[in-house]
Amino acid sequence: MTTYVITGASDGIGAELARQLAARWRGAASLVLAARDRARLVEVAAQCEGLGADAMAVPTDVTQEEQCRALIHTAVHHFGGIDCLVNNAGVSAHAMFEDVAAADLGWYQDLMTVNLWGSVWCTHAALPHLKATRGQVVAVSSLAGLVGVPGRTAYSATKFAMTGFFEALRTELKPAGVAVTIAYPGVVDTEIRRRGLNAQGQPAGRSGLKEEGAMPVDECATQILEAMVDRRREVVMTARGKLGRFVKLLAPGVVENMALAALADDARPATAEPASARARD
Repeated sequence: MTTYVITGASDGIGAELARQLAARWRGAASLVLAARDRARLVEVAAQCEGLGADAMAVPTDVTQEEQCRALIHTAVHHFGGIDCLVNNAGVSAHAMFEDVAAADLGWYQDLMTVNLWGSVWCTHAALPHLKATRGQVVAVSSLAGLVGVPGRTAYSATKFAMTGFFEALRTELKPAGVAVTIAYPGVVDTEIRRRGLNAQGQPAGRSGLKEEGAMPVDECATQILEAMVDRRREVVMTARGKLGRFVKLLAPGVVENMALAALADDARPATAEPASARARD
C-alpha cells in the first residue's frame, strides 16, 4: 500500500486528486485527507473508499502548526509511514494593493500562513518519514507563483514563496532520493477565487479573473497525478503559462500586458492619466 497525505482535500483540486489516486491504484492506495470542513472531508473519504482506497478524514487547520504535526503523526500511526505528501491547502485573494487599507494588511500575513507555512509545517513533520520511504513531496503552487499577477500581490507573494522554498528543498533532498514536484495550475474551474479574499480580507464572492476557458478540475488533477507518477520536477499547466515563463526573461513588458488581459473587466486598475495631460488641468 502506498500512503498519500493530501491537504485541502475537501473539494477542488485536492478532492479530485484523491479520487483519481483511489481509482488509479484501486486497492493499493491509503489516503489521509486533511481540510477544515469535516463534513465535506468525510464525504470525499467515502467516495475514495467506494473507489477501492483505504481513506481516512483528518480535520486539520494548516494555519496551526500543532495540527499540521498531528496530521502527520496520525498518518504514520495509522498506516505505518508516508510515501507522498501533497501540500494543496490554500486560499486565494484578489485586491489592488492601493485599495487595501493599512488596518487591513494583516490578512496578507494570514494568507502567507495558510499558503506557505501550512506547507512548511506539514513538510517538516513528514520529512523523516519521506526519507525513510524515498518518497515524494508535491507542492501545488500557481502560475501566479511564476509570474506576478496584478490584483494578486498577496497571493503571488505566497506562491512565489512556495516556489522558492520547494525548489531549494528539492536540491537538499536529492541525495536522500526524495522527489519534489511543484505544480503550477492556471485558472481552474473551482471555487477558490470566489472564496478568496477581497481588499478588506473578507470572502470576495466573485472572481477577479476571466473564468472563460477555465481548466476542468479533473484535467488539472490528472496533470498533477501524471507528474507524481513520473516524479517530475514540475508541471506547468497551460501553454500560455509555459510561454509566459520564458517570454518573461526576454520581454517582461509583454508578460505584464498578458497578465493585465487576464483580469476581469471590472477588476482592472484604472488607467492613469498621462502627466502631460494633468499638467494642462
